[in-house]
Amino acid sequence: MTPIEIERLQKNVRESTTQDLLDRVTVYRDGMEPVALRVIEGELRGRGVSWDDIEKHGSGAREVTLMDNQGIALKCSFCPAPAVAEGWGWHWMWGRIPVFPRWFRYCKGHEPAAKV
Repeated sequence: MTPIEIERLQKNVRESTTQDLLDRVTVYRDGMEPVALRVIEGELRGRGVSWDDIEKHGSGAREVTLMDNQGIALKCSFCPAPAVAEGWGWHWMWGRIPVFPRWFRYCKGHEPAAKV
C-alpha cells in the first residue's frame, strides 16, 4: 500500500464504529490485507477492546454469518454488516412501486420480522 492509501485507511478506521471494526477484523478477516488488519487491531486496542472481546465477537458472529463458496463472509444487501439470513423480496422503484422480485441478504438489523 502507498502512504496515501495507508493514510486513507487510517482515517476510515478512525471514523468507523467499534462494531464495524469488530466485524472487519473477525468475520471479514480472510478477505483483508495484513496492513489493514494491523491498523484495525491497533484502533480497537486504542478503544479499549481486548483480544478476548475480539475473539468472543468473532466466534459468535462466525456461527450465524452466511459465507460464499470460498469461505468469505457475505454482506447485507442494505449495509456493510455481515449477512445472517437471505430470501426473496421486492425491488422497489422510488420506494413505492414493486418492480420485480429479487434475492436479498439481511444482517441482524435489516432481517425481516419472522412470520408466526
